[in-house]
Amino acid sequence: MKIVVIGGTGLIGAKAVAILRAQAHDVLAASSRGGVNAVTGEGLKEALTGAHTVIDVTNAPSWAPDDVMAFFRTSTMNLIEAGHAAGVKHHVALSIVGTDRMPDNGYFRAKDEQEKLIRESGLPYTIVRATQFFEFLQGIADVCTSDDQTRLSPHRFQPIAADDVAAIVADIALTAPLNGVLDIAGPERAPMNELISRYLQAVSDTRDVVVDTNATYFGGTLEEDSLVPLADARLGRTRLADWLRREA
Repeated sequence: MKIVVIGGTGLIGAKAVAILRAQAHDVLAASSRGGVNAVTGEGLKEALTGAHTVIDVTNAPSWAPDDVMAFFRTSTMNLIEAGHAAGVKHHVALSIVGTDRMPDNGYFRAKDEQEKLIRESGLPYTIVRATQFFEFLQGIADVCTSDDQTRLSPHRFQPIAADDVAAIVADIALTAPLNGVLDIAGPERAPMNELISRYLQAVSDTRDVVVDTNATYFGGTLEEDSLVPLADARLGRTRLADWLRREA
């Protein structure tokens, strides 16, 4: 069975490719560096020829609202068109928990549009919505820092290790399409300020964390459960402390 991973050299894509190849599957790690560009359409027809499953784990190169919307709208429409032409039997897309709950966050709004296009595509699909990755906790802290104060929301947060995301995405690619959404998250749920404080302390970052109920998330207004699954979710195995020890 041929599996094409669009974004196959990125953080999640490279890990998923390695997992699937270790299981002796025929996997193509497709990326713009390798001549496959989902935005321009370059190389898509050739890459998807004979493919049973397509995994889309691409990430927009710009977070500007118009740019990210154009990226996901164009790349997804191109993948859908190429998928139909190739007879793809399962379109798997990685999305974000809460995309439909934060319309003032430009990135989430674009991912919500991507999900809509997939649902209406006519392709058999599974959308995997993940919470934020441990690997991005530093970036979240940096965005929320001004004058050595890191202002963070106390609302619920449930980050997950990229290794766990990749393992679940690879597993889903080998199952029947859900024609629906699967939420995945880390095993620990706690206030955002607490989890990021733990991370900063572990990496010897001494900046001051301030709890701010009005703190936004990359421009998006947060409610108590904006960033966590609202119902049953598939949980990763890696706890933050274990991930920190491994990364150290």
